[in-house]
Amino acid sequence: MDWRKLTLVVCVGSLTMALSASAPVVSVATPCTSPDCNTPQSKQIYQQAQVITVKVMSTDFLGSGILLRKQGSVYTVLTNAHVLQAGDAPYRVQTPDGQIHAANLPKGVNFGKNDLALLQFQSNGKIYAVASLGKSPAVGDEVFAVGFPATEEGTQAKGFVLTTGKVLLVLPKPLEGGYQLGYTNNLEKGMSGGPLLNRRGEVVGVNGMQAYPLWDAPSVFQDGIEVDEPLHKTIIRLSWAVPIKTH
Repeated sequence: MDWRKLTLVVCVGSLTMALSASAPVVSVATPCTSPDCNTPQSKQIYQQAQVITVKVMSTDFLGSGILLRKQGSVYTVLTNAHVLQAGDAPYRVQTPDGQIHAANLPKGVNFGKNDLALLQFQSNGKIYAVASLGKSPAVGDEVFAVGFPATEEGTQAKGFVLTTGKVLLVLPKPLEGGYQLGYTNNLEKGMSGGPLLNRRGEVVGVNGMQAYPLWDAPSVFQDGIEVDEPLHKTIIRLSWAVPIKTH
């Protein structure tokens, strides 16, 4: 597969997973304790998201990732480039069953200016579910953001969380990093690289930017043009994802 075509377009047909009767798919049944899991819909999405979302680590926890593809015993994880930049190789991936796998950066992958990166790891004897992808959402669509919030030293780990919200802004052209989907869900540090899901549990984006950044730097489109002030004030109030477009 030509990974260069994965810049913002991931072909659903390439994500077919070959299942083996001798190697059962790993499932996770941890109940949702997140305050946003207050409907049957959100509880179902939570369970679907748990099996495709991983932790990305180097020496320490760096962020979240998405089980994107399976080829034989090799799994491909999609995350943010800035997640990997927060640590040094060698990288590791913790799968939903708690197993930790050595991971590497596949060669020949270039997402250009988009805040995306891939990792690959090998799993012999266990099969993990991979993501289903959906078309980019429209303004007003309900979305679910999931991932593993980072914890401050001395505080209790939060574990896997889900937050609910709606898409409030779809920009006609992307911001720096490829960010184009603005939504009301709460994102915390550590959820970067995790999936943004629609009501069917399909991945429609990769979480990456929190609302209300610590530094109110100007918003800039990917083509270098600075965003006008009224739009900038809306942008900083939202969380942001790089969209996954399918065809």
